[in-house]
Order: sequence, then C-alpha cells, then structure tokens
Amino acid sequence: MRVTVWNEFRHEKSNPIVAGIYPAGIHGAIASGLVENGILGVTTATLDEPEQGLSTERLAETDVLLWWGHRHHDEVSDALAAAVCERVNAGMGLIVLHSGHFSKVFKRLMGTPCTLRWRAQGELERLWVVDPAHPVAAGLPPFFELEREEMYGEPFEVPPPDELVFLSWFKGGEAFRSGCGYRRGRGRIFYFRPGHETFPTYNDATIRKVIANAVRWAAPAVMEAEPFQNRRIMPPLEPI
Repeated sequence: MRVTVWNEFRHEKSNPIVAGIYPAGIHGAIASGLVENGILGVTTATLDEPEQGLSTERLAETDVLLWWGHRHHDEVSDALAAAVCERVNAGMGLIVLHSGHFSKVFKRLMGTPCTLRWRAQGELERLWVVDPAHPVAAGLPPFFELEREEMYGEPFEVPPPDELVFLSWFKGGEAFRSGCGYRRGRGRIFYFRPGHETFPTYNDATIRKVIANAVRWAAPAVMEAEPFQNRRIMPPLEPI
C-alpha cells in the first residue's frame, strides 16, 4: 500500500506549543502511528513543498491520502483540489482529519458547506463506537476518551454518512458525528474528527489505531486505469 500523509505544516513552525507536542510535525506523528500499526510505504507531503506536495506523479502513486488542514485551506490551489477529487473518484482512498472538513477537497466531494459549531477549551471528548462490526472499529472498546480536545458540535452540514462509525459526546454537552464513511465514484472517504493541533491527540494509541484501520478500509480494491473523461465510446458486443 502506498500512503501519503499531507499536512499544512504551518502551526508547528509558528506555535511553540504545537512544536513541542509534534516536533516532527503533525504529519510526522500520523505517519509514525501508521508504521507503528503495521502500515508500510508511508510518506509525507506539506503545503510549502513544490506543487504543494502533491504533484500529478505523486498523486498517481498514492493509494490512500490522509489530509490535515486548518487555517490555510484557501492556499490550496483549485487545480490540486480538483486533481485529488478526480483520484478519489478513480479509486484512491481519502482520510480527512479534524479541520480538514473545511478543505476545498472535502467540500467539493461532499457538495455541501461542511460547517459546524466549535469551541476550543480543551474539554473531555468521549467517542462511542456506534458500529462495532465496521472495519474501522476493529479491536476497539465500546468507547474511548480524550482528556482534552476541541469541541465540534452539530449540525454538521454534510450529507448523511453512508457509514457512521463514531459518535462523540463532549463535556459541555454537545454531540457530533465523528467517524463518517462515504463513497464517491470508486473511492472511499473517511472523516475522523479528533486532532486539534494544541493537544497531543495523534500521540494517543487508540487514535493511531483508528487511523490505521481507516487507511486499510479506504485502500482501493480497483483503480481506474484512465481518468473518467478519457473513456471511449463502447462498441456493441452483439450485432444491433
């Protein structure tokens, strides 16, 4: 499996708190969690790299793409967002993490505003496994907790998930659909809510396991050999 972890990689350079939690970057922590859980072939890419880290060749060599973004969604080019969506439709898996819900890629694939309510006060989050039989929930307890996280609250303006795996409850009383599976074209998409940059969420063993499970679930069984727009007229199999 060829996995690429994409991250803005800006908070780690400007915020000492984030740099202290993630000295190798958020992308580095996510990548190491995947390797820790037996997923090999993991590389990373960041916004400030040439071609924003995702050239045409790089995308073509990616089976599953993980996306963490927050404050710099608008800097991602429309052309790159369109290219990622095309690859998803062709079969590439996509894992969208935390504030990536507001990325150009996710909003384009959902076709909705993807807005929500939020509060960043570092409160307890309890994630309930609402579909224990789902592959992303493999090996998990009935619920797990994060001592400090940013709150996301409903309504979450996305299409109803094809598969709902996690439901979050927060100390302040809100609930949120935190693990949502979608299918677009031949590709699978999993949105996983936790991951605010000033909390050590991606160092948590259970979170790392969930993300690894999501990567395995989203990995393509079949990839399109050529882009959809290049399909040719099909001659009849039988005389007409």
